Amino acid sequence: MVSRRGFLKSGGLALLGVGLLGGIPGFLAEAAASEKILSPYKKKKTLVCIFQRGAMDGLMAVTPFTDDYLKAARPNLFMSAAKSGTGNPLIDLDGRFGLHPAMKAFEPMFREKRLGIVHGIGSPNNTRSHFDAQDYMESGTPFNKGTSSGWLNRAVGLLGHDALTPFTAVSMTSAMPRSFYGDNPSVAISNLQDFAIQMRGNPSGANMAAKSFEDLYDQTASGLLKQTGKESFEAMKMLQKTDVKNYTPVNGAVYPNSALGNSLKQIAQLIKMDVGLEVAFAESNGWDTHFNQGTENGIFARNVADLSNSMMALWTDLGTYQDDVTVMTMTEFGRTVHQNGTGGTDHGRASCNFILGNNVSGGLVYGDVKPLAVENLEDGRDLAVTTDFRSVFSSVADRHLAINNDHVLFPDWKGNRVNVMRG
Repeated sequence: MVSRRGFLKSGGLALLGVGLLGGIPGFLAEAAASEKILSPYKKKKTLVCIFQRGAMDGLMAVTPFTDDYLKAARPNLFMSAAKSGTGNPLIDLDGRFGLHPAMKAFEPMFREKRLGIVHGIGSPNNTRSHFDAQDYMESGTPFNKGTSSGWLNRAVGLLGHDALTPFTAVSMTSAMPRSFYGDNPSVAISNLQDFAIQMRGNPSGANMAAKSFEDLYDQTASGLLKQTGKESFEAMKMLQKTDVKNYTPVNGAVYPNSALGNSLKQIAQLIKMDVGLEVAFAESNGWDTHFNQGTENGIFARNVADLSNSMMALWTDLGTYQDDVTVMTMTEFGRTVHQNGTGGTDHGRASCNFILGNNVSGGLVYGDVKPLAVENLEDGRDLAVTTDFRSVFSSVADRHLAINNDHVLFPDWKGNRVNVMRG
C-alpha cells in the first residue's frame, strides 16, 4: 500500500496551473460544488521565502556609502547618501549603510525594527555559476551536488506532523523549485486562478458520476486517489469555492503589477484562507545586471522597487496575520566591487538579504563588511562572504517555525547562527 506522503511525492497528485474552471475534471468540480466549505486547519505560522534569481548586487541595494574604495571602484555606479538637492540619495540607515532610494518602502519597517538586513552573506562554495550556486543554496549543502532534497522540504519534514493539507508547502512558480525537492509533500501552483487537478496515471475504477468527494473517494478501486486523504479534498474544495480572481487586498495594500507582486498577493490569499500554509516560496528574476545597471533609475532600481513594494504590499495586506508570518529573501551570490566596461557588474561573491517580521530583531545591518580595499576582497575582486547563508536561514526557520534541528536542516554544517530573530 502506498502511503499518502509517498503518493504525493511520486506525483500521483500534482497541483498545477492548467485552468481552474476549464481544467478541473468535471466530476471533481461537481463534487466540490455540492459540498459545504469548512476549514479544518488551524491558523499556522508561515515562512515566506523569495529567491532573487540572477544574483543581486548587495553593494548597491545596501551601500557602505562611507567607503572611499567603493566610490573609486564604481565611478558611474556609486551612490551617495548626501542630500545635495538633486536626485534621490541613499536612505541613511545607520551612518554607514544606505538603502537604495527605490526601496523606500522598507524604511519604516527598518525604523520600527521589523526589518533586518544581513550583509556579506553568501555560500562558502566560491562558484560563480548561477546554476550551481542556486542549487547549493536551495539544497542547503554547498559542497554536495548529490543532495536529493531541498532545505525547505526538510524544514517541512521537521514541523513534527504529517501534512494534513496539500497546501502545507506551496511554491508560486510554474515548476517545483529545488528548495522543495524531497520526500515531504509540496506543490507548485503558477496561478490560483488557473488552479487545477491533474492525475498522473489513471485511477481506474473511479466513478465519473460520483456526486461527492466522499463518493469518489470510496469508489476509487485502485486505492491511489484514496491515498491522498480526505483532508486534501477539503483544501481543494476550499480553493474551488473561493473567488480568487476578484480577491481584494485590505488595508489599502497595492501590489505591483509584476510576477512577484502577483505571487505574493496569492500567498496572502492562501494565508488568510487558513488552508494550513506553513512554507511559501516565490521568485524574483532579472538580477543579472551585467549591462546598464543604472543608479537611482534603470534596471536595478526597477527590480529593488518591485521587491520592496511587493513585500510591503504583502505585509500590509496580511493585517492581523502579521504576527504569524516572516518573509526572507535570498540570492545565489553578489556582484563584483568594480563596475565593468558596460555600465554593470559581474558575478561576485557576497550579497545581502532582508528579513521582515514582527519577531525579527530589526533595525540593524548584521554582518562583517570590511573596507573594500583590495586586500580585503575575496580573490582581490569581490565582497568577501563573512556570513554563511545557513547561519541566517537556520535562525529564521528554527525561531519562526520552531523546528530546531540544524543537523537535519543543514547536514554537515556546524556553524553558529546569526540571531536575527527575537527570543
